[in-house]
Amino acid sequence: MTTTPAALFLADGSRFDGYGLRHHGLAFGEAVFYTGMTGYEEALTDPSYAGQILTFTYPLIGNYGISGQAAQYPRACVAGTVIKQIADRPSHYLAKADLPSWLDQQEIPALVGADTRAITIALREHGTIWSALAVGEEALERAERELADFVRRATTKELVPSVAVRERHVEGPHGGKRVTLIDCGVKKAILRELTALGSEVTVVPYNATEEELLQGDPDAIFISPGPGDPTDLPETIETLRGLLGRKPLFGVCLGHQLLALACGAKTYKLPYGHRGGNQPVKDRTHDSVLITAHNHGYAVDSRSMPADLEETMTNLNDGTNEGFRHRSLPVAAVQFHPEASPGPFDARRLFAEWLGSVR
Repeated sequence: MTTTPAALFLADGSRFDGYGLRHHGLAFGEAVFYTGMTGYEEALTDPSYAGQILTFTYPLIGNYGISGQAAQYPRACVAGTVIKQIADRPSHYLAKADLPSWLDQQEIPALVGADTRAITIALREHGTIWSALAVGEEALERAERELADFVRRATTKELVPSVAVRERHVEGPHGGKRVTLIDCGVKKAILRELTALGSEVTVVPYNATEEELLQGDPDAIFISPGPGDPTDLPETIETLRGLLGRKPLFGVCLGHQLLALACGAKTYKLPYGHRGGNQPVKDRTHDSVLITAHNHGYAVDSRSMPADLEETMTNLNDGTNEGFRHRSLPVAAVQFHPEASPGPFDARRLFAEWLGSVR
């Protein structure tokens, strides 16, 4: 293990020191924290973390290595990561690589040995904040100056285009229900769940037109998760508005927010977001509680929902909206990730229930 100096700089002037891995460099993005004890491979490759510097709150990360099977995207999506203690000798029969070597191979700047508890407290007190992660003396020298420049021009508008597909393609068995999936940064696990239920999934870019989405006369349309502010995608919202009542629609995470905006509701930015696998959600329809996985920084304002939307799910930690359905149209959405299912299978039924309702 190297002893390369490294540090995380927050835009409020805070600095947290530690050491870096072999890959030197400077990364910029929103500093956020993840509360899961496991799932680091999924988190590091989750497109919804694009443009973010991810701090793991659990102190030991990497003990079961990197398998490749848990990856949600062909590459790491985070801008950088902060870890208290990293395991360089994993123990798991599926491990293909250790986490430090994989992060270096992916060219992801990593800060190790920093006080992740202090970082988490700072983010809880101040909220999500722009930051810089520097590894190596050269990067440390220019980090604060370049962070100030970055903050002046920072935006989330390019995050979805950075992870969404560019061309239409089909996955899954032919002959099943035809689902067109709007890709804003879809996870591999979502495609796996939909195809395992027998669906033929046509994946299209986030900016596909209404005509392109209706090509092939799909049975239903799915709106995927993804990074950033939902209001960054006004054309997608307008396209979804034109599809209301024409096809069954179902959204997850960012897809949930985009559908809500298309139906006339509003969204807002959470102070520090929900990220991890331990979020309790009240299912109002079935009068039950689900333990769910989250990865989002924005939420739907339940008070802004028009009368034709019914709230179906509520976060028991802070009361934020976790799901809704239209009272007369085949439109529904959830904020959490049913495919992740830390419960472990509390919410996975939602995909089957939705597809079962599609004629």
